[in-house]
Amino acid sequence: MASAVLESTVSGTAAPDTAARPRWWRMSRRALVAGAVAATVATPWWGPRALSRLEFFHVRRVVFEGMRYTPRAEALALLKVDTLQSVWQELAPLGTRLAAHPLVADVQVERQLPGTILVQVTEREPVALVRRQDGRLDPVDAGGRRLPIDPATVPMDVPLSASADSALMQLLDGLRTAEPALYARIERADRVKDKGMPDEFRIRLGPVTVRTTSEVTVSRFKDILPVEADLARNRLRAVELDLRFRNQVIARQP
Repeated sequence: MASAVLESTVSGTAAPDTAARPRWWRMSRRALVAGAVAATVATPWWGPRALSRLEFFHVRRVVFEGMRYTPRAEALALLKVDTLQSVWQELAPLGTRLAAHPLVADVQVERQLPGTILVQVTEREPVALVRRQDGRLDPVDAGGRRLPIDPATVPMDVPLSASADSALMQLLDGLRTAEPALYARIERADRVKDKGMPDEFRIRLGPVTVRTTSEVTVSRFKDILPVEADLARNRLRAVELDLRFRNQVIARQP
């Protein structure tokens, strides 16, 4: 594998491949790229293989999009791309290798001629911080999987939880995507098991605790919103909103 330096960028927009060049050089370069693309479309399967031998199409840059938590160096190492490889190489294996990273949920890899590989990453998002027995906090995703993110170095605004309960994490993720303003109010979320009683979720929204069954849906959880609005109009305050009873929201005042 080549030891040459490969430029990588975490960005939403790709920068130019090279420094400023004379106008005639840029026009010639564009013509060559256009001709190569046209030739590839017009030729059979061996077209890209022939183009891959041209140094003009060697990989000079890798651009990552969508990466916030995944370390760029780790992503590059998994891609195993170097400057002796061509942008015309098979791209599927690159995506497969990067998808093995525990923070990566999905990968799309594209080529941008003449020398850029564009990698679009969908990451596993943390939805809560779960406290270990030693007191440290672990970010977890919607499936309750612990994510290798250090909350001391990467800021994240997610609630605390006593356990990585998968049903509870899925509820939090549903609120995060469907009702981000409501999710942002959540300070803590726990599954509570009282002897002789069905399990319930207790979710703290600042001074208000919401109690629900463990089967609560995002749609049902949102039923607290009109109740909160009605209380506010009447200048009333609740310390607890109970969703455990069918088609009801019981507001308990101080």
